[in-house]
Amino acid sequence: MISATTIDWRAKGFPASAQGVLASDFVRAQPSLFEAGFSWPVMVIRRSAVDHNIAVLADYCANRDVSLAPHVKTTMSPQLWERQLAAGAWGLTVATPHQARVVRAHGVRRIFLANELVDATAAVWAVEEMASDDDFELTCYVDSAVGARILGEATRGRGDRRLRVVVELGHDGGRTGCRTDAEAVLVARAVQQEPSLALVGVAGYEGSLGHDRSTATVEAVTAFVHRLRVMLVELDSDGLLDKDAGEYLVSCGGSAFFDLVTAGLTQVWDTRLPVRVLLRSGAYVTHDSLLYKRLSPLADAPVSSRLKAAIEVWGQVLSRPEPHLALLGVGKRDISFDEGMPVVLGARSLAGTGGIRALKGCTVDQLNDQHAFLSVPDNNDLAVGDLVCLGISHPCTAHDKWQLVPLVDDDHRVVETARSYF
Repeated sequence: MISATTIDWRAKGFPASAQGVLASDFVRAQPSLFEAGFSWPVMVIRRSAVDHNIAVLADYCANRDVSLAPHVKTTMSPQLWERQLAAGAWGLTVATPHQARVVRAHGVRRIFLANELVDATAAVWAVEEMASDDDFELTCYVDSAVGARILGEATRGRGDRRLRVVVELGHDGGRTGCRTDAEAVLVARAVQQEPSLALVGVAGYEGSLGHDRSTATVEAVTAFVHRLRVMLVELDSDGLLDKDAGEYLVSCGGSAFFDLVTAGLTQVWDTRLPVRVLLRSGAYVTHDSLLYKRLSPLADAPVSSRLKAAIEVWGQVLSRPEPHLALLGVGKRDISFDEGMPVVLGARSLAGTGGIRALKGCTVDQLNDQHAFLSVPDNNDLAVGDLVCLGISHPCTAHDKWQLVPLVDDDHRVVETARSYF
C-alpha cells in the first residue's frame, strides 16, 4: 500500500504554510497558483492538456488496432500513468529494474522493460513476483547470448512461469540491440536453450535514427521498422518463438515516429500466432513546446487531434541589471535544457494586474544552475518581481527535477498533485 503524500520541505515550491498537510487536503479548496503562497520557481502541469493528450493517443491506437504501453520513465508519476491505464493502455514500459519496482509497487500487472536485463538480482525479483501473482507478467530485452545465459542462470528453478523476453534489434551508432540479423538469430537460439526463458517477439528503438522529419530520417526509420517485421517472421518460421505465448509481440515507437511504426507493422502477418503491435510512446502525455512540438506525427493534424504542451515553469524576475537583460530564478536544477532552451510563454506582474500577458521578442539565451538569462527587447516593461512562464523542450528531463507537481486547471487553480519517483 502506497501512503498518501504529505507536503513538507521536500516539495519544492509549495507554500511553507502547507507543511504537514496532505496533498489531497491542500487541493480541496483549489487554491490559486498565484495567491496560495507558492515560492518560485514552480513547475505546473495543465490537467486539461494531459487529459487531452491521453485521449488523443488512445484514440489513435484504437483506430489502428495497435496497443500502447506508455514509457513512464518520462514522468514516473502514478497520478499520470493511472490515467493512461484507465484510457486503455495495455501495460506500462520502464527502462530500469528500479522503475519496474516502482510501477509494480503501485499494483501494475503488466510491465514491459524496454532494456536489456543483465542484473541477476533484478531477474530473480521479476520471476518471484510472477510466481506470487498469476496475473503479473514482465517482459524484457535481450541482445546477446551472454545476456540470455545470465537471465537463464538467474531464473532457473525459480517457479513454473518463464520470464518473457524479446530480441532487441539495433542499428549502427545506436544504443543497445543486435546490429545484424544473423546476430539476432543467434541470440534467439541462445534464449531457446534456456528452459526458464520464453522468447515472445522482437523490439527496437527508432528514435535514435534522427531528430527531424527529413526524407533521409523517414527512410531510415521505415527501413528499420521493416527489419523488425522481417525478423519476427523469420524467427517464427525457424521455430524459435515460444509456441505457448498466445501471441507474439513486436514493439517499437517512441513519441516522434509512431506513425511510421504503425504504418510498417499493422499489415497482415504471416505467422503462426497473432501479433500484437506495441507502441511505447511516453513523452506525449505532457508533450512540450519545442522538440516534440516540432517532431510529433500529429503536428499537422486538425487542432483537436494535436498534442498540447502541458508543462509550464514559472520563475520570478530577480534582477534587471542591463537594459536588455533580465535574470530569472529558474535554472538547470528546475527545467530541461538538453534539447533546447526554454520557450517564453508569457508573464504576470507582481501585483497580478492585467492577468497573463505575452512577452514578444524575449528569449532565454543561457541557463546557469539557478538562473536563466532572458534577452529583453527595447521598451519592454518586465520588472523585478514579475513572474515569467516558460515552456520546456523534452519532458523526459523536466519531471525528474520535481518530486511533487501541482496540476492546475485553465485558470491556474491547483486541482491535483502528481508525485514523481525518480
